[in-house]
Amino acid sequence: MNKTRIMLYVTDVTQTVNFWQEHFELPVVATNALPDGSQNIVLQMNAGTELSFFSRDFIKKYSPEVLDDVPSLMFFSDDFDALHEKLAGATPIADNNGLPTFAFPDPDGRYFAVAKA
Repeated sequence: MNKTRIMLYVTDVTQTVNFWQEHFELPVVATNALPDGSQNIVLQMNAGTELSFFSRDFIKKYSPEVLDDVPSLMFFSDDFDALHEKLAGATPIADNNGLPTFAFPDPDGRYFAVAKA
């Protein structure tokens, strides 16, 4: 395998994509029209990792069995301290077995972890 695409099911695709672009400067690599009229938008995190956003309403209709499958994700950042300051709602930095980490919420209130690279 040479690429990972993480699929996330969100309340508002546009709002969530704007959040990730604003805070992480991720480029859009694909926008796909879906049968219900909504869009799937894919952002590139790095050469091997993408985030793919789908409307929860679309998933509820077409793949309800995976709707509430939420992965627990940890990202590693070289700009750890600046990112911590930038993200509203970020938790305090904690030591996780010698690795500085914090978590932050997305617009749906789902938390993601960040560790110092």
